[in-house]
Amino acid sequence: MFALLHRLIILCRKELLAILKDPSSRVVLIMPVFMQSFLFGYAATYDLNNAPYAVLDQSRSAVSTELIAKLDSGGVFHRVASLTSEQEIAQVINSGEALLVLRFGPTFADELQAGGVADLQVILDARNSNSAGSAAAYIGAVVNAFNQDWSRRHGGSGPALTIESRAWYNPNLETRWYFMPSMIASLAFLQTLMLTALSVAREREQGTFDQLLVTPMSPTEIMIGKVVPPIMIGLVQSTIVMMVTMHWFEVPMAGSFVTLYMGLVFFLISSVGMGLAISALSANMQQAMLYAFMLIMPLMLLSGLATPVRNMPEPIQILTYANPMRFAIDLIQRVYLEGVGIATVWYDLVPLSVIAMLTLPWAAWLFRHRLV
Repeated sequence: MFALLHRLIILCRKELLAILKDPSSRVVLIMPVFMQSFLFGYAATYDLNNAPYAVLDQSRSAVSTELIAKLDSGGVFHRVASLTSEQEIAQVINSGEALLVLRFGPTFADELQAGGVADLQVILDARNSNSAGSAAAYIGAVVNAFNQDWSRRHGGSGPALTIESRAWYNPNLETRWYFMPSMIASLAFLQTLMLTALSVAREREQGTFDQLLVTPMSPTEIMIGKVVPPIMIGLVQSTIVMMVTMHWFEVPMAGSFVTLYMGLVFFLISSVGMGLAISALSANMQQAMLYAFMLIMPLMLLSGLATPVRNMPEPIQILTYANPMRFAIDLIQRVYLEGVGIATVWYDLVPLSVIAMLTLPWAAWLFRHRLV
């Protein structure tokens, strides 16, 4: 057992030195133009066209029903739940089921009928500040139209309805509160996938892989030695991004470091399987970098980082289930901004585990059959 650990440590040290000292491992290639065009054309959209919302109508009046009907008929929002109590608001927001919740107070209709100003509370899920800001702007436009129509029918001069907004998890709707926690996973993924993809290809190009095969190490040990260093580097990079997010940009972390790093380990393990498969399929470093960048751009675009997954066409949404970045970004955002625990993010850990169980055996099979 000690001899096995000693061999793995030596191989990991060798890989770390090769990764850190080889300038060619940092070369960046340009993604194929056609793939970018198709993906950006179909998936990269900031249009708010499928925003789920919930309603808590405590007034149960004709006026609130009229305003809700205007939202339902606009083609931008679709109602996913009609709540009966304030306790249900947290559930639909935390689960991501609704982007926003409209709350009509018990005296909403009475205040309007009395000629006063009624408040409409809009509770936003501000983890994605772009979507939350767009939704708030659209709600404002609907309310302005309602005010004009109400004044015309009732002879009023001022606005009949005002909006009281409350953004959860991102009170000031700052974009960096959404992007910086997401970068913890995104940058680690880029580094891990690229380094793993170049590991075996670099050995083959330099002519040292045959020497590695004649050592006492088994193919499994060699594969482990190729996998561990990129994971270590990915964790270090994630830690650096997290420290910058917390201390430089002052985005407070609400969750547990244990839960966050557990999710990162699952994520990086699923990522190195992809990278090792690319490395086994590549004859040289140029091919490895090309294959890696052909994979990186779609995975980044389909992760929900730039645009919400729910805004993408349904066939593309199905493709995102094979993307570990989708689940990693969701897990990190929920742990970092919401402070949830493992019991809440288990549905992100399970897909990451499934992806790892599929990619690692596939990479091991390629490793044995194509390189030995």
